[in-house]
Amino acid sequence: MMNPVYPGPATVAPAWQPICHIDDLIPDAGIAVRAHGRQIAIFQTETGIFALDNLDPFSQAAVLSRGIVGDLKGRAVVASPMYKQHFCLRTGQCIEDDTVSVQCWPLRQDDDGMLSAGLPQATEVDDHACI
Repeated sequence: MMNPVYPGPATVAPAWQPICHIDDLIPDAGIAVRAHGRQIAIFQTETGIFALDNLDPFSQAAVLSRGIVGDLKGRAVVASPMYKQHFCLRTGQCIEDDTVSVQCWPLRQDDDGMLSAGLPQATEVDDHACI
């Protein structure tokens, strides 16, 4: 009999979950996917592929994947479609309010072009890292 205090192996989330194929992405736009029980916004830009939480912390709406991708003073950002705050695609840091950020998600691509999302890891915010 399984001990109810400790979850069994079936309840442990895999470290990497497939989310979409590289061909599903639209350059300089976002798509929303679900991984590890959360909505994630995936963005493909000239500088790479980035993943952030899809939830806008200011409006509490899951809309960042619908934001406008661009460059703000040399920083790759997405502008929330709700209140227009900009979030750095590399760090998740809000450009207008340094006390607010969204979670960044690690991504990897296999040989067939399938993207997988890993579990986010705590990172220290460095405003110089968003370039």
